[in-house]
Amino acid sequence: MSIDAFTRHPASVGETYGEHFAFATGVGSRLIAAGLACMLHAIFPFLFERTGSRAIIALHARVTSGARGQIQATTAAVKRAA
Repeated sequence: MSIDAFTRHPASVGETYGEHFAFATGVGSRLIAAGLACMLHAIFPFLFERTGSRAIIALHARVTSGARGQIQATTAAVKRAA
């Protein structure tokens, strides 16, 4: 496995490996926390009433901003054309 395997995708969104690692770890941690809140909400409906939906909205904004948004728009356009 070459170093390119670790740097190709981060470079495509304008990040270094370290920046991408930090970003992806942050997103993953937020998803885990939101998922746990949703599971607790399933048991105790009066807890975390908006936590899951707020996390989804916030993560969508983070993930689709900047170079990531351009990649997603390009990918969607290609899928529509196919």
